[in-house]
Amino acid sequence: MDRRDFLKALGLGAAALALPRTLAAAQSDAKRPNILFIFADDQTFEGVRALGNDEVHTPNLDRLVRNGVAFTHAYNQGSWTGAVCVASRTMLNTGMFLWHAQRVDKGADTRFKQGGKLWSQLIDSAGYDTYMTGKWHVKADAASIFDLTTNIRGGMPKQTKAGYNRPIEGQPDPWKPWDKKFGGFWEGGKHWSEVLGDDAVGFLDQASKSDSPFYMYLAFNAPHDPRQSPKEYVDKYPLDKVKVPENFVPEHPDKDAIACGKRQRDESLAPFPRTPYAVKVNRQEYYAIITHMDTQVGRILDALEKSGKADNTYIFFSADHGLAVGHHGLMGKQNLYDHSVRVPLMVVGPGIRKDKKIDTPVYLQDIMPSTLQLAGVEKPDHVQFKSLMPLIEGKAKESYDAIYGGYLTVARMVTQAGYKLLLFPKIKKVFLFNLKKDPLEMENLADNPKYRRRIKKLFAKLIDLQKQTGDQLDLKSIYPDLL
Repeated sequence: MDRRDFLKALGLGAAALALPRTLAAAQSDAKRPNILFIFADDQTFEGVRALGNDEVHTPNLDRLVRNGVAFTHAYNQGSWTGAVCVASRTMLNTGMFLWHAQRVDKGADTRFKQGGKLWSQLIDSAGYDTYMTGKWHVKADAASIFDLTTNIRGGMPKQTKAGYNRPIEGQPDPWKPWDKKFGGFWEGGKHWSEVLGDDAVGFLDQASKSDSPFYMYLAFNAPHDPRQSPKEYVDKYPLDKVKVPENFVPEHPDKDAIACGKRQRDESLAPFPRTPYAVKVNRQEYYAIITHMDTQVGRILDALEKSGKADNTYIFFSADHGLAVGHHGLMGKQNLYDHSVRVPLMVVGPGIRKDKKIDTPVYLQDIMPSTLQLAGVEKPDHVQFKSLMPLIEGKAKESYDAIYGGYLTVARMVTQAGYKLLLFPKIKKVFLFNLKKDPLEMENLADNPKYRRRIKKLFAKLIDLQKQTGDQLDLKSIYPDLL
């Protein structure tokens, strides 16, 4: 089946069939690898068993770890909005650093209205059949920039009043993750993760009959709240087996100054002050929806094998950002601690070494230019993130000499050489963490004179990264003593 027949089989109209393809692209279809991108929502780097957390059950994500390369320090750059997923996905699909991507989101950068191409359009130009299902949350019409879309979701599934400020120990909990009356992931009758699994399996069945290469963008809403899953998944995590994070505190001391207080939606999911019981229940439900999503990932991987396309397919798995779920007295992703900015990132495919972990810091948005390289697409000038392939192939030792992070005007960070400088500009606080010795970010070294020189060096690097990322916050005026 050629591309035209394939798209017809999937029900596309004449406009999609008329999308341009070069002769060179058509002639090289047999050599072009397929690309399968699987994206989770709110999954912290801790949410994969094979990456070190023996509390969570993720047999299919573990398959990806065993069969490919896992980047253990993959970061999201941050966000200009409390809806961190919007910023993360805009960066991913434009290829642009944080504050440059904000200009696109706000309509101030018009290049994409004047012929500039997003990720799927760049891949499509190389002759790929492009497909998307699940969460989009980018200011572009997904249906117009993919050959085929099904079940495009907006942001999060609908929450209900019963899903907030819970649970309170000793009081009846009105919320049940498996109760379909609350809607959310159950809206429509079937759990959204299962719907996505169905969509992906259906596409792969059709792709098995086509000679054209494909690019699949599969974006789960899970494990975002409301953290709903069938009861048998919740039962996999008895509360007496769920641990409270070592860096748990009842309340973050600066929660209001860093916009993580009671007015922040994510933070209002659990009661203030936090209790070990509330954190355990939230983590129980978080792990359960991750495991339920993992089951759907397994279905997708099995369908890929059945299609006969697996040997010529690169699989990328990641998430848009992490989540606190009890770390540092926080519940959400609106902060720059590692639990909220680091994500899992696995790559599997032809020629990729199996069961290899790379601890070199990267950005999750590096997936986009990696796929461009694999598809033979020249990286446009506006794409600032870098391909992961040189690291995977052993041709480079690092992509970035430091990692930047920014959230609103309330937090900035830079990570370099195992140290992390975290600033809260609104209250002029400075934190320095030795991530190798203190990965849970519990010991602030900033007041130790021994580290003064390192802090200044990191601050200078952060100023440099502000220029690269388009950050306009005047840190020099706020922290003159760090110059």
